Amino acid sequence: MVSPLTDRRSSAPAGLLAAPAEASPELLPAEVRSAVTEIAAAPGAWCPALSPDGSCVAYVTDRSGIPRLEVADLDGAAPPVVLSGPGQEVVSVAWSPDGGWLAYLVSPGGSICAELHVVRPDGSDARLVAGEDPRATVFAGGWTGPGHYACSIAPGDGPDADVVLVDAATGEHRTLARGGFLAVTAVSTDERFVLARRGPRAYRHVVVVDVATGVQRRLIGLDAPGGIASEDGRFGPDGRSVYLRASLPGEPFADRSGLVQVPLSEDGVPGAGRVVLARPDADLDGYALRADGTALAVWNAGGVTELRVHALSDGSCVREVPLPEPVMPGWSLSADGATMIAELTGPRSPRRLVRLSPADGTAEPLPSQPPRPRAAGLVTPVRYDYRAPDGLPLSGWLYVPRGVRGPNRTVVSFHGGPEGEERPDWSPLAQSLVAAGFTVFAPNVRGSGGFGRAFLTADDGPAREGSFADVVTTVTELVAAGIAAPGRIGAHGWSYGGYLTLVALTRWPDLFAAGVTGAGMSDLRTFFAGTEPWMAAASVTEYGDPVADRDLLTALSPITDLERLTSPVLFVHGDRDTNVPAAESVQAHQALQARGAPSDLLLLPGEGHTIVGRDHLVELSERVAAWFDRWL
Repeated sequence: MVSPLTDRRSSAPAGLLAAPAEASPELLPAEVRSAVTEIAAAPGAWCPALSPDGSCVAYVTDRSGIPRLEVADLDGAAPPVVLSGPGQEVVSVAWSPDGGWLAYLVSPGGSICAELHVVRPDGSDARLVAGEDPRATVFAGGWTGPGHYACSIAPGDGPDADVVLVDAATGEHRTLARGGFLAVTAVSTDERFVLARRGPRAYRHVVVVDVATGVQRRLIGLDAPGGIASEDGRFGPDGRSVYLRASLPGEPFADRSGLVQVPLSEDGVPGAGRVVLARPDADLDGYALRADGTALAVWNAGGVTELRVHALSDGSCVREVPLPEPVMPGWSLSADGATMIAELTGPRSPRRLVRLSPADGTAEPLPSQPPRPRAAGLVTPVRYDYRAPDGLPLSGWLYVPRGVRGPNRTVVSFHGGPEGEERPDWSPLAQSLVAAGFTVFAPNVRGSGGFGRAFLTADDGPAREGSFADVVTTVTELVAAGIAAPGRIGAHGWSYGGYLTLVALTRWPDLFAAGVTGAGMSDLRTFFAGTEPWMAAASVTEYGDPVADRDLLTALSPITDLERLTSPVLFVHGDRDTNVPAAESVQAHQALQARGAPSDLLLLPGEGHTIVGRDHLVELSERVAAWFDRWL
């Protein structure tokens, strides 16, 4: 058997051979390369999980070079302890309610086909308990009680996933619900009922499953507030109701996500729901129910996190909790709700863990955290608002190097998803480009998250042409505002952002002087054929059905218009990517090479859809900066 460490360092699969990069990092000035290296190599910590007694915290950190599982005392009396195995790429961690186990997901060799592992807090009894089949995918769930972890598992040979209860001690599996794309969100304390999410992207809804009978009931009707789409559900403290984070159409909700309470009968039959929390200016990113009748709500207000305590009785705001950084992607709350370990990040700070008091807002960084980068050129972006020709409000985050006035060499950076969102968080690539002297603009074109469901679904299917047009609008705005210099504008993106970059390069050959497309789709038809079955099934609402809408997929695929591309483009991909297979970049690069077009290919060995290895992050940032430095 090949060890995970060896697997990560393995060469590219047959047929995926990268040509030498034309724009070598050595072409960058020494001081720029030094700054880029420091920025790209900056470690972080995320996914906190408090121990039940509140004395320790488990988390994921890449301080060693790849994401690993660590456990540390909150008081810092002892150094952190690594509990994951050598070479294991850890995705997330959760602590059992009795404190006896830690469950963590591992990405084997960069694949999104995750495995579920468990280990004792002292490092003993480490074992693989789900995902032994390399084709299977385990989706994170949560502990239901001592030794029982509920998750969903997709077998790998089809789009469906089952909800499974895993016994940590024995590894025994008990199937709680079958059929459909079932991502478990909660299990009742008596394990009679399961809350599970099913459905494709942007149209998911939560069902309650009677474990004994297998009967599934939709918690909210389609015509009720939150009925079109609900993302997660939890049982209330009394066990007689369910709380759902759901999209709320109409006034005064403005299609934003809020919190809905649904009563549940003894037999698991849902009643009429009521809206508990809603804001017309923010989306509910997360929440926690507290025993004192309040909820801790995490709001996304224009990309910035706002943490508030609300009364569940009438939704009123009891207090606002200040945060030392603008974005809080993750958090863990103590059983009594008095202490929070917050995962915080900002434009000058990688993800770090902070002990936070919801009562008075005091914040204290944990002593076990990696150091922050000290690069002198880090900047804070400003939000920039503009409008599309059809009147739709658009926005993005503008990074300008210090001392720059007037038009500058500019890189437009598109996020992935497309449901993702640009926020004022840590972006090592954006900061690396700024250190190299570039202005960076990171827009949220239609289809992005954080602006309500109507904006999120505004690019579905044939409407995707609207998001393409937003690219032209963005460039036109940057030039008109005197931010960017015509002929010296580049495009970059990762995942869907890489696809959007390639679309723009082919549809508007004169729009960008150069491009870098990372892990993006070049042909939606081959993407559907090559990605994981569950990903293909979930993506139909985004792009179209691979059979019924094949003509649409052809029209939306940049490879269809590849002969129009004239700007030099660098393709970057992890060679173990099973989300967007590396063949998507390879086939486009080979087609351009056959035509003699200026293109290059960088395959990162052992990496999946997200690049996590420190050496590869540095190489990626240096290559991208050098590429734009050469062509802009």
